[in-house]
Amino acid sequence: MSLRLSTVILPYRRWSEGGRSAWTRAEELGFHTAYTYDHLSWRSFRDGPWFGAIPTLTAAASVTDRMRLGTLVTSPNFRHPVTLAKELISLDDVSDGRVTLGIGAGGTGFDATALGQEPWTPRERADRFAEFVALLDQLLTEDAVTYQGGFYSATEARNIPGCVQRPRLPFAVAATGPRGLRLAARYGQAWVTTGDPKLYETGTPEQSFEALRGQLGKLVETCAATGRDAAELDKVLLTGFTPDRGRPLESLDAFVDFAGRYQELGFTELVIHWPVPDSMFAAEEKVFELIAMEALGQLG
Repeated sequence: MSLRLSTVILPYRRWSEGGRSAWTRAEELGFHTAYTYDHLSWRSFRDGPWFGAIPTLTAAASVTDRMRLGTLVTSPNFRHPVTLAKELISLDDVSDGRVTLGIGAGGTGFDATALGQEPWTPRERADRFAEFVALLDQLLTEDAVTYQGGFYSATEARNIPGCVQRPRLPFAVAATGPRGLRLAARYGQAWVTTGDPKLYETGTPEQSFEALRGQLGKLVETCAATGRDAAELDKVLLTGFTPDRGRPLESLDAFVDFAGRYQELGFTELVIHWPVPDSMFAAEEKVFELIAMEALGQLG
């Protein structure tokens, strides 16, 4: 499968002050998908402007025509499947079926306590995630759902007329552990990883590459164990969180070399961050645009 190139546009700019233009420019540059983070606030951006993912994507859908749109990633930290399903069906309608839901278990960042709860343990995050994904799948594929689970419930929840995309909009499941990989194999149309976080500070790019090879191998094994052909899933690497950091965006040649290695490894989509000045995602905008326009053509 040929490699796709996508981007993440962080929702930190007012729509009238660069927000809108980033999304329209992303489509002009030919990105396959433009994603945004689904957080209430995030890391060093916490004390600055930060806008909601679903309204931002709805606005982006109204000013683009071809490019897919999505979240990387939505989590149970502050979402409920019933209300999220209604918003996603609406967004899928506005975009005429161009939405992908990136979905993950969440972490211990600001979102984990913003609603006043104590941070969930890793076990509880995994338990909630499993129930969250299963119920969301049901809500997006059935007109009416009644469900009572350990964490979530729904009583005659209506989602008519359903998604434009059938049977529902695609899930891109972020996972590296056994339980998450089983969810990706069962419910995912794509699988997402950022690499091994333990290697970010002290690891080498080669160690990271081998860790990602191992993750892909586990995905294939998990799919086989559940009767799913792993070739049916897109394999998505959200870049910027491996020891390579921003180096692949320093030049067109550097990115082509980086992308070629991961294409050979088996990834089908690479996601690069839209440049954010004075941040971990700082990059030269002219080089970024050159990569968007020419890199895939050089990979062949």
